[in-house]
Amino acid sequence: MIRKTRVEDIEGIYTLYRRVARIPGGLARYEDEITKDYIEGVIKSSMERGLSLVVDIEGRIAGELHAYRPGLRVFDHVLSDLTICIDPDLQGRGLGRELFEEYLKRVEVEMEEISRVELIARESNRGAIEFYRSLGFVVEGSFAGRIRGVDGELEADIPMAHTIKDL
Repeated sequence: MIRKTRVEDIEGIYTLYRRVARIPGGLARYEDEITKDYIEGVIKSSMERGLSLVVDIEGRIAGELHAYRPGLRVFDHVLSDLTICIDPDLQGRGLGRELFEEYLKRVEVEMEEISRVELIARESNRGAIEFYRSLGFVVEGSFAGRIRGVDGELEADIPMAHTIKDL
């Protein structure tokens, strides 16, 4: 079941993120960088200034997606710092697509002031870039040498955006 994130989900989200971060390239953060403070911070920011959804399978958090407004009025129409995290055992089964489609639908219906959702993907993560394109995201450039890849070499971060509506 996909639903809005609740404060009591933080422990399950923390466990999920640590698990996914163990996989090279699974998240932009390493496992030791996934702290409870980090999870509490992004969930709090998402609840206050954006949206966070979880995939709840019989009480276990199997996926989470969040983004939030950067906090400056000039960006009030933007959701940014987007992260999607799906249980490694459930990846490739359409769960991420279902979660993302529900997320974009809720943003459009429930957040009338939002016209743009942004994310950044590693240049080497071609599968993710194509996945995001299939959801309507558009590549908007390249930040050359911005992120260290799984192999330790610097690579580009690819900014992408999905336009919900023109305001």
